[in-house]
Amino acid sequence: MLPKATPEQRPLSDDTGPEDLDRAPAEARSFAPTERRIRGLESLDAYLPSAWDRIDEHEVIRLAGSAEAARPEISADEAAARRALIVIPCLNEEAVIRQVIQQVLSDEGLVDPLVLVADGGSTDRSRQIVAEIAAVDPRVRLLANPARLQSAGMNLAARVMGGDRPWLVRVDAHADYPKNYASTLIAEARRTGADSVVVSMDTRGEGFFQRAVAVAQNSVLGTGGSAHRLASEGQWVDHGHHALFSLDAYQAVGGYDESFSHNEDAELDLRLAGHGGRIWLTDKVRIGYYPRSTPGALWKQYFSYGKGRARTVLKHYTPLKIRQTLPLAVAPAVASAALAPFFWAFAIPAVMWMLAALSFGVLLGVRKREAAAFLSGPAAMIMHLAWSAGFWAQLATWRSDRSSPGRPELAQVEAA
Repeated sequence: MLPKATPEQRPLSDDTGPEDLDRAPAEARSFAPTERRIRGLESLDAYLPSAWDRIDEHEVIRLAGSAEAARPEISADEAAARRALIVIPCLNEEAVIRQVIQQVLSDEGLVDPLVLVADGGSTDRSRQIVAEIAAVDPRVRLLANPARLQSAGMNLAARVMGGDRPWLVRVDAHADYPKNYASTLIAEARRTGADSVVVSMDTRGEGFFQRAVAVAQNSVLGTGGSAHRLASEGQWVDHGHHALFSLDAYQAVGGYDESFSHNEDAELDLRLAGHGGRIWLTDKVRIGYYPRSTPGALWKQYFSYGKGRARTVLKHYTPLKIRQTLPLAVAPAVASAALAPFFWAFAIPAVMWMLAALSFGVLLGVRKREAAAFLSGPAAMIMHLAWSAGFWAQLATWRSDRSSPGRPELAQVEAA
């Protein structure tokens, strides 16, 4: 058994107060001399080891949340292999642009990132907000995008600022991004050897109608089983929500087709695959997406989606998948219902589609136990009909352009 320490041998504890210091031993061994008696806490430095003055506080102190302090040393080659150009296409995004930039730059795994906001002529405070951030953070820059389209902004950013950065990351303003989003994409691309890494989307809603749309888009009812909407495991795919490209692969296929205002991502994926590129759908990160919040805005969006898909089919002569063929029949079915007064059977296709969508929506409502989910059926009907109408409208425009001599090409008309 160890001998019991005498009062003179007991070290000073954290609870030692001024009155206890008066009873300190006369012999101070490894401590500073104590010729004078200590009366207050302000004199505690007399009892501290003199070696304290020789300690580098930067070696023993770490600030909470400091990524730079905790980051291990990496080689110059490793740093060069992880550098990325992160592009945020922007148009009137004053409500969210600051938050998106902060989410991207909070990534602890990024090395020397450059965030480029490609603004398509915002009329709100978006440009001012980005300029304010760029004034104090050299990692952020503002780039004017005269062509306004997201595809044009991405191409311009890659062309003028890509430099020796091997990775191009696309970040959309209307989404929520998880921690270490961009660095995880880079790690996935390096691990798999993919030329493009795409991500899955979890659609979220705030208002009643937006929540109904979110339920529809997170199900087969609204997506038809699209991998980047429903997949839970990493896999090789032919298309997904764009997140990261090898800059070399992106430039090799010419980037986005700037005549496309919608479906430019699927069109690029077709060209990338045609050049031997591989697309990896990662399961390491997912993004949160907020859909349109009104029926009119949802209709306009999906009408444009349908037109974009038609343009992709016409450009590459690619067949539609089954999940795309079914909604393609919706517009003709609704149109044929107008002939029902002449013969009732013309209404059957439209009635069957309506019953199927509404029934599926009720099933989703029961499963989710949420009132808004019961409206997912009507929300999906808007998406189906608008997409189908947009597709057929684009086909009609294409046929008209081909049959009318002297008219400009379709791509030139839409680009203007």
